[in-house]
Parts: sequence; C-alpha cells; structure tokens
Amino acid sequence: MKNRTEDSPQNPEYTLFLGCTVPVRALNYEISARKVAGKLGLRLSDIPDFSCCGYPIKSVHRYGYLLMAARNLALAERKGLPLCTLCSACCGSLTEANHEIQEDKKLRQQINRDLSEWVGMHYEGKVRVTHFTRILREEIGKKRIAEQIKADLSSLHIAPHYGCHYTKPTSIYGKIEDPENPKSLDELIEATGAHSVYYEDKLQCCGGGVLAIDEQVALAMSQRKLEHIRAQQADAMVLVCPFCNIMYEGNQRKIEKVFQKEYKLPILYYPQLLGLALGFEPEDLGMKMNRVRANELVKKINRRAD
Repeated sequence: MKNRTEDSPQNPEYTLFLGCTVPVRALNYEISARKVAGKLGLRLSDIPDFSCCGYPIKSVHRYGYLLMAARNLALAERKGLPLCTLCSACCGSLTEANHEIQEDKKLRQQINRDLSEWVGMHYEGKVRVTHFTRILREEIGKKRIAEQIKADLSSLHIAPHYGCHYTKPTSIYGKIEDPENPKSLDELIEATGAHSVYYEDKLQCCGGGVLAIDEQVALAMSQRKLEHIRAQQADAMVLVCPFCNIMYEGNQRKIEKVFQKEYKLPILYYPQLLGLALGFEPEDLGMKMNRVRANELVKKINRRAD
C-alpha cells in the first residue's frame, strides 16, 4: 500500500468496526482511538447493526464465516465509506473475506443470493478495509501527527508488539510492508517522540491462538516476550490488538504467579501512547481501565507550554 497522505481528503471518514472483543474487554482502546481520531481530523462513523466478523467460526464453517463477513461489508458499502477496524484479527478476517468475494464471481453470486434471502442485502465488493493504525500512518501521516504533539515523550522507551494478523498474510494485504521486518508500528511510536525498543523475538506470537487448547504453552509464549522486554528496560509495551492485550496485560499477573517472576510492565494500546503525546490526560484515554498501572510512565512525560 502506498502512502496516500497527499491524495487523501483533509479529514478522511471511515465506518468504525469494533468487533466483539473491544466493546467488552477493551473499552480503553475504543475511547483512546476516538479521542485521537477526533484530534487528528479522522471522522469515525458508527453502524449499530455490525456483528461479529466471522473469525471465530472460520476454521469450522468456512462459508458461514464468509457470509458473516459479507453482511458487515455490505453494511459499510451501504454507508458509502471504507471500513476501519481496531482489532487485527477482525481486520484480517474482513480483508480476507473481502478479497475472496471480490475475486470469485461464483462465490459472490452465492453470497448475495443468501444475503438477499435472509437479510435483504447485497454486496458489490467495493469496500476497503484498513486497520486504524495504518490509517494513522498512511493517511494522516507522521507530519500531521508531529504538528499536533503537545507533550515530550522523549524519555520513554517503548517495546512494540505487532502480533500475527497485522502484516500477514501478504496474499490479502499485499506488500504494505515486509512482514518479516515491519517498521510501521516502530515509526508510529517514534512519531510520538518516544523511542522504539528492539528486543529478541519481537515478531513472535502472543500465544493467544492456543490459549483455549493449552494454557501453559500460551502463557509461556507471552512470558518469554515479557522477559526479553524487561531485559531491554522498556517503560511499556505498545500493541494494536485486543486479544494480544488479553495475553500480555490480562494474563500478566497469572504469568508472574506461574513463572515466579515480576514484570509490572504497562501494556498500552497505541492510541493511548499517541493520546498522551497529543496532550490528553490519562483518564481521557481510558487508562484507569488498564490493569497494569502506568503511573511511573506518565511521570516521565513533560508537558509543553501551548
């Protein structure tokens, strides 16, 4: 994906797809994303009728998954706007379904027959699906972000976590960046004024994919990465997926108990870090909902005089 900053409207507008996890377990992600979007002129429109993206049943009922995704895509198409996701799994799920429906005429015809019969809808295949952070990088742009920075985050050292669904598979995302050496989240962290920290196993999975099958393996995968981040003395981890957050923040105390380690590593969603740089107070970004307190991190931030 090429940078569209120069070609994009000054205030781009998207429909916001929240998915299942964000409204229930990651309200701080939604709150901070809406705050940051408003500050940067990105308009997010809501569609109350959105439902699950279909990802949870993808491996057991492929067509059912495609039909669920198509319904959401059709709702966005009816609105006449591209679709923005906060969850990396939702983004991958909807992008993959969109690609299949667009490329396979017979599948699209079958999908539309069922959509028409069951919910009175139709999908032409014209919707573009993009992750929130990619919109910040590709359409808002680092220059526009830099112009709005109100606080000095230069004392912060932040460890980025990309997760599995953010850059892969390239067959659906295209060559937006090298999936084996991604830079986008590092660049967005640097855009806030903070330093992006490299650490061992940076691109490894959080373990969430096997949590329901073997909890011990899942926790060990997260613990290994927490250990590598601690070795680099990072102030926090920043991520862009609510399920990855469940592993690193929601299960951090359990990991500490199981492995007899103490991390107390704050886990921030990227819009929370960016929001701090834009001058928002921590409570405006839902940081009271963060399970691992970031009080020491906040103390390191220097406010700039307006």
